[in-house]
Amino acid sequence: MSGNGAAAGDGPIRVGLIGYGLSGAAFHAPLITALDAFALNAVVTSRTDAVARALPRARVVQDVAAMLADATIDLVVIAAPDAQHAPLARAALAAGKHVVVDKPFVTDPADGAALIALAEARGLMLSVFHNRRWDGDFLTVRRMLDEEVLGVVDLAELRWDRFRPAIKAGWREAPGAGLLNDLGPHLIDQAVQLFGMPDAVTGDLAIQRDGAVVEDYFEATLRYGARRVIVSTASVVAAVRPRFALHGTKGSFVKYGIDPQEAVLRGGGSPTDPGYGVDAAADHGTLTRADGTTSVVPSERGDWRRYYALVATAIRQHGAPPVSAREALDVIDLIARVRLSATDRRPVS
Repeated sequence: MSGNGAAAGDGPIRVGLIGYGLSGAAFHAPLITALDAFALNAVVTSRTDAVARALPRARVVQDVAAMLADATIDLVVIAAPDAQHAPLARAALAAGKHVVVDKPFVTDPADGAALIALAEARGLMLSVFHNRRWDGDFLTVRRMLDEEVLGVVDLAELRWDRFRPAIKAGWREAPGAGLLNDLGPHLIDQAVQLFGMPDAVTGDLAIQRDGAVVEDYFEATLRYGARRVIVSTASVVAAVRPRFALHGTKGSFVKYGIDPQEAVLRGGGSPTDPGYGVDAAADHGTLTRADGTTSVVPSERGDWRRYYALVATAIRQHGAPPVSAREALDVIDLIARVRLSATDRRPVS
């Protein structure tokens, strides 16, 4: 991989962050600054005061082009609205920067393929922030599947419900967005990590809340022969459904509650806080065995810092990133097929 001197191991990897909304301020910046491998040098945003309070060592840059022209920036992290991901990533790669893109990778699969080709041609790392691979509940499920605790799993449900009957202002509720682009990448990526790419998908999308203009409900069924993996989210669910429910020949595992890392970071906490990533005991999952006996399964400790630690290793050692752009493009392709299935009301292979 090409890159500046710091990327080769003679100092911290110098980061430029594009966007300081929820994702940039609550997720990317705290995770990056929690690791000695990085120095967050610049932020492109209009929120000058917010950056000055939280990141006194970072300078605010009003113009993307000025950041990309800065030879001291090794890695560009893109935390901008979805529609800007592809053009910003293209510009950063063209400027010789390694790139991390927030999910969804792109909104058009063709853009993703072009970005992969550009990164490979320039010898640059391109990765997508599928941080939910380092959720404690997902790590618990993956361990149970690896250890074959449940036997052969032929039904798995991954759900992420919300209770938001009122429409929130912002680009996530605007045309071109929607829950399939927002939470779908996390759920579909987790499903693919656990079970691989499916044979076919079916999709169902709906706009259920008054005033909504993009889908606020979706359910997709990923087909693997006889196995069915259901990923779903809805916006008006006060009594939430299980986050994970897996049913196999040796038993079932059911887990409620969302990984706690997002709540900590959005609440102003730090990844370095004691107990970060530790699931509350009340949210641990339950294993029901074939003989009907049950036991509580303590959750693995989640830690989104592991994503960025592996990004640093990939840049310094010229290795594979923790989430490859090709893996992320597979997710985008599946999302496109879910939309096609919902429109045509048929399975899409």
